Amino acid sequence: MATTNRGRAGATTLRRLAATGFARVATCAAAYATAAVFAMACAGNPGPGGGPAVDADGRPYDPRNIDRKVRPGITVLLDDSIKLVAGKRVALVTNQTGVDERGRRSVDLLFSDPRAQRAGVKLVKLFAPEHGALGTLDVQGIGDERDEKTGLKVHSLYKQHTMAPADSLLQDVDVLVVDLQDIGTRTWTYVGVVLYSMQAGERRGIPVLVLDRPNPISGAFTEGVLLDSALANPAYPTPTGRTNGFALYPVPLRHGLTMGEMAKLFQTQLKMSTRLTVVPMRNWRRGMWFDQTDLPWIKPSPNMPNLVSALIYPALVPFEASNVSVGRGTNEPFQRFGAPWLRADSVARLLEDLSLTGVRFRPERFTPEKPGDNKYNGRAIPGVRIEVLDRERVQPARVGAAILWALARVHGDSLRVTPAGWDMRMGSAALREALMSGADPDAVLDRALPDILAFEKDARRFHLYR
Repeated sequence: MATTNRGRAGATTLRRLAATGFARVATCAAAYATAAVFAMACAGNPGPGGGPAVDADGRPYDPRNIDRKVRPGITVLLDDSIKLVAGKRVALVTNQTGVDERGRRSVDLLFSDPRAQRAGVKLVKLFAPEHGALGTLDVQGIGDERDEKTGLKVHSLYKQHTMAPADSLLQDVDVLVVDLQDIGTRTWTYVGVVLYSMQAGERRGIPVLVLDRPNPISGAFTEGVLLDSALANPAYPTPTGRTNGFALYPVPLRHGLTMGEMAKLFQTQLKMSTRLTVVPMRNWRRGMWFDQTDLPWIKPSPNMPNLVSALIYPALVPFEASNVSVGRGTNEPFQRFGAPWLRADSVARLLEDLSLTGVRFRPERFTPEKPGDNKYNGRAIPGVRIEVLDRERVQPARVGAAILWALARVHGDSLRVTPAGWDMRMGSAALREALMSGADPDAVLDRALPDILAFEKDARRFHLYR
């Protein structure tokens, strides 16, 4: 649902209001606190003559019998689709996030689970993305590792930048399986791993399976700006190439898709001949947030401790390309920003005056300890804390745009931004230039709405879930 700060309902919400009647929606919204429960409990209308409830698509259901426990792609593969890997030599791209609903590793399930053994599955190769197999490393140039339980070597896909599985390592592989947790933001390098794995499969003629997982910040919202096509680079990565694993294709900063849906988008839009199969989740709905899935939250990176950080991450990730700390090295990264020169009271007050929906800002001090970005290690610095008041109304891209605008206005002489790095993350040089010259951040983001709405409409053909 693309939204604006001033026009907060958005097209999807307006359609729902028109379809169900405002009074009924208001009653349901008051009774159910979250969008996922609201969608399941309130979307259905009584059938003719007071018969069974029906959902938004007219299908009957009993709200008392809804199984709300989400089953990730790895579970569906083993339960229902084991034929896709039966008798095959499997290479698995995964890390600590690749687990089933009981927290069991996909590595172990494909290596020794009875369902896999009966089907003759042979796990022969492991690959890991940025941050390594355990997700604890926050450095470049990650070397190969060894998986203790299986004894298999884990080949690193993160050297100076995100890499693809090498052709030489796929010679004895029949199928390439990818099981990684996305966080719903264009800049996440695990999405690059999916694309590069698809390209590696295309080069070698190997089928690629993407085991789908939730978009943790829900799949019901699309916002930000599309990545400028001049900045997008989906090329196959090479050791000397200029790829980075995250500025891949013109999608919005908050894209509203799952990893599997993004894979389908890549295959169609980039005209890839990859033999792609997405193994979908069971019971996931677009309005769900991660904490409504009953799946275990496993930090997808060292600086992603919880769902709040994941939600605010799109707002602050562009500041990786600046002299502003985003809270790395603290217990709440991507929920705060700061610098030694920051006049936190002034910046927080300026941001509060914008009345951004769903958030508030308060000054604080924090001390980064051994931050992965090496910004202000061990120094107590003034900062601003971003507090989420209503996650259904937060628009992270607008928060990020407002922060750049406020910092440029208060600290034009102290703020340093690396243009290329900022633009590839936020999506547009024109956006950066407008905000730093003092343009109203809401007006700047509003200009992107037609493109966002067009993307949202087109992306529905890749949706696997309602």
